[in-house]
Amino acid sequence: MSIQQITPKQRGYLIVNSHPAGSEATVTRQWQRIEPAATAGRSPVALVLGASAGYGQALLLAGLRRHGVRGVGVAYETPASERRTATAGWYRTAAVSALVEQDGGDVTFVNADAYADATRDEVLKLLAERYGQVDYLVYSLASPRRTDPATGEVHHSVIKPLGSAYTSPSLLFDDGAPRIGTVDLAPADEAERAATVKVMGGEDWELWVRALAGADLLGPGFTTVALSYVGSEITAPVYRQGTIGAAKEHLEATARTLQDGPLADRGRAFTVVAGAAVTQASTAIPSIALYTSLLRDVLGEEGWHTTDDQAVELWEQLTGAKPLTLDEQGRIRLDGWELDPAVQERVRGLWADPAAALAADPAGASWFYDRFRQLYGWDVPGVDYTTGVETAVSWPA
Repeated sequence: MSIQQITPKQRGYLIVNSHPAGSEATVTRQWQRIEPAATAGRSPVALVLGASAGYGQALLLAGLRRHGVRGVGVAYETPASERRTATAGWYRTAAVSALVEQDGGDVTFVNADAYADATRDEVLKLLAERYGQVDYLVYSLASPRRTDPATGEVHHSVIKPLGSAYTSPSLLFDDGAPRIGTVDLAPADEAERAATVKVMGGEDWELWVRALAGADLLGPGFTTVALSYVGSEITAPVYRQGTIGAAKEHLEATARTLQDGPLADRGRAFTVVAGAAVTQASTAIPSIALYTSLLRDVLGEEGWHTTDDQAVELWEQLTGAKPLTLDEQGRIRLDGWELDPAVQERVRGLWADPAAALAADPAGASWFYDRFRQLYGWDVPGVDYTTGVETAVSWPA
């Protein structure tokens, strides 16, 4: 037992501890927000890589609630120690597992580096012994580094523009109070661009698909998706036209490689362009916090599409309940609500003078800050942070 009363340890957009009860509550709220649907027939088998956060977690929950999926979720999280709590993803995974068990579902969670060959071998063995062939592979990994399994070289991703320097307004918080700052980024060199593609591109996704194919674990009509983002022209210099954009272009090219290669006549591969979201990955991108806050100001509660909303929509398309919404590049698009021209025009107007926009309406910034803190289990409504809580939570058996 390790009962502790804990408070957040935060510096800017970095929070180094998490709250178990708060993390559990966020998962429970997600579960309850996703409307369950009656399922009949065989339960599809899903493999979700990056199942403990963001879109990966949302897609797992939506698949469980609406389509009765079973299978494997892979994440790479850190347990509690004497000095620190476990990561929020550790606590969220334990909460998801408990809900699955209560619901009579069947998901096995593997805590390991998804980039490693040993993890692939472990997961393939588990699938073959317990679940059989895979119907859906969801690829939703986000990491600052990756060890190339072929060479052992460690590659580090960077968030930088390409070609020229980037200066932009940014959203900062001083003890929770929002203010406008400035971010200045030097352009990446070729080595940094290449390393980012190695980490965040499609190379690892392709390794997973080829490994499943080689083990005869591709089910009839197998479908795999990898999460991507395009975003606004406002953030393009640091995102779509920067190092991350180069990685996303490689990811999208990989979808075509898979479709023409190991999945030819055997399945489908898509990249999915999701809409804006407050995730642990997105908060690390300069200027994204400000853009997302202004977008929220424009759209309000009713117009915002959560990760859960988008996950439900994607499953509807993947299962054939709705037609696929594809663009000219064959990508599934879930971001029409964000990139609606009228919406973007209003966001651009606010972006032209963000200090004035913040002074006139700080609601979007406050909303963003609350959602950012809730990623780590803090500021979750209904959670009592004044009492001790068990921090040494076990990984699901």
